[in-house]
Amino acid sequence: MARPRSIDKHAAILDAAIQVIAQRGLAATPTSAISKAAEVAEGTLFTYFKTKDALVNALYLEIKREMADAMMDSFPHHAAIRQQLQYVWDCFVRWGVAHPAKKQVMDQLKTAAAITPETRQIAAAPFAEIEQLFRASVANRVLRDYPVAFIWACMASLAEATMDFMSREPEAADSYRYIGFEMLWNGIAQTK
Repeated sequence: MARPRSIDKHAAILDAAIQVIAQRGLAATPTSAISKAAEVAEGTLFTYFKTKDALVNALYLEIKREMADAMMDSFPHHAAIRQQLQYVWDCFVRWGVAHPAKKQVMDQLKTAAAITPETRQIAAAPFAEIEQLFRASVANRVLRDYPVAFIWACMASLAEATMDFMSREPEAADSYRYIGFEMLWNGIAQTK
């Protein structure tokens, strides 16, 4: 009879993967290094994740879920679009600064060939409300008529720069967070 899986071991493997991938990079991280950091046998790792790709996909989903929870917890559903986007922005950049290893790993995973289209689709689901918010705001002429995927990409790039400055100069973090959002808003808001 097979031993039941442990939630603690599953979490320990994912946590170890974050630390090792952040230090070594995805391509240079063997499963043996992850299992050693998790303090489990390599065979145990494969009990939880059939392959390294399966582990990487699970890690991608885990980090995306955590990001979505941070961004959507207490989301102001009835606020004006500017306040809603600022809420998402503030939560995202604060999450990135608070979790530098996870942010670094996500930067690698978002372009990794190992991440399947199914995993990407599942990971995008919690962000559907934000995407719909962008689409409705473009349709209602609150935001400029730019492709939503381009708005997302610009937001992500500006958030990266903002997080870098917030991390380098913690005493000015709130100022950079505010300036970053102002730059985003002024770039996408419809001018009157």
